[in-house]
Amino acid sequence: MIVALALLLQASPLAPPTDWGALQQVPLLRRWEPGEQVATFVRDEVRAGRCATPETKRITVDLVVFLGAEGQVRRIVPRAIDCPTVEQYASGLTLRAMRGNVADVPAAGWYRNSITFEWP
Repeated sequence: MIVALALLLQASPLAPPTDWGALQQVPLLRRWEPGEQVATFVRDEVRAGRCATPETKRITVDLVVFLGAEGQVRRIVPRAIDCPTVEQYASGLTLRAMRGNVADVPAAGWYRNSITFEWP
């Protein structure tokens, strides 16, 4: 039963691709950059030890986004960076940044995006 479910998910168009580098960038109308307040949350997660990343002042989260034919977001998958709270936070921010901000897409499918958080 579990094997059948795994095979079904792999065959689904909503299963994320394995080669993210081959994907086109999400076609945004306006570029969105996280502000200082947004980066503060990420900084606090790193400092609190909730991330398996070394102490740093910059983290980039790569994501893939499945866009429908009308540019609507159907699924967002962050690349694992050993910091689940930041991965999910980046996914939510990506969804918010894309509302009303996606240009015409040539076809429904997977696109790539990334968010970089920096703090002093």
